[in-house]
Amino acid sequence: MVATRTPLIAGNWKMNLDHLQAIAFVQKLAWALDDAKHNEADAEVAVFPPFTDLRSVQTLIAADKLKINFGAQDVSTQESGAYTGEISAAFLAKLDARYVIIGHSERRTLHNEGDDVVAAKTAAALKHNLVPVICVGETAEDLEKHGPSAVPVAQLEEALASVSADSDIVVAYEPVWAIGSGKAATPEQAEQVCAALRESLRARLGDAIADRTRILYGGSVKAANIAGFMREPNVDGALVGGASLDVDEFAGIVRFRQHVGS
Repeated sequence: MVATRTPLIAGNWKMNLDHLQAIAFVQKLAWALDDAKHNEADAEVAVFPPFTDLRSVQTLIAADKLKINFGAQDVSTQESGAYTGEISAAFLAKLDARYVIIGHSERRTLHNEGDDVVAAKTAAALKHNLVPVICVGETAEDLEKHGPSAVPVAQLEEALASVSADSDIVVAYEPVWAIGSGKAATPEQAEQVCAALRESLRARLGDAIADRTRILYGGSVKAANIAGFMREPNVDGALVGGASLDVDEFAGIVRFRQHVGS
């Protein structure tokens, strides 16, 4: 049995847009989707602003009852204490954040976050009922050395240490060689890895979580190529980087069904 999974289109703003720009962007995005008569049953929309924007985005979404979710780009492994610069999952939960990105390739590379840290952050998020968006992916060197899916599957299995069969998680496959390159993986490449990730979930935690967990593709996603990915049975959405900073482009990605023809 395959569960019906509502696609998730998530925009990772990275270190872009201050809180005033964030307010303007979310308002424009909501207007664009409303004008296009977007049905949230077709695709859930979520944005991931910098920490300094979160309160402003939360206030706007709550006040105007916008059908947009939001999350943070990272979270601390720690609950509280003498950890200068860190942000606790408890703080994010109080802001009504729904999601948090964990293990993005930029965190793994620039901050030397290993699989153990990703697992600890996943546990911290789940403790406070945040949905972790667990990022996995391989470099060009990994791909050549180990072949497709080996590294992403190994990364996911480490991250699942604290995940139970009733947990709500999202997995994002981001081939590091494609991020920001303008060269996306092919839909067939993405499907091959996403299918392997789902089977890893199935083997570790059972059919229910494997069938309901959304697996996203990320890496140079655009309105022009999203339809190809969304036709694949194991691709349930996209984690969008640069294109998520352009309202019209991001709205076009959200409305992928117009391009898919379904």
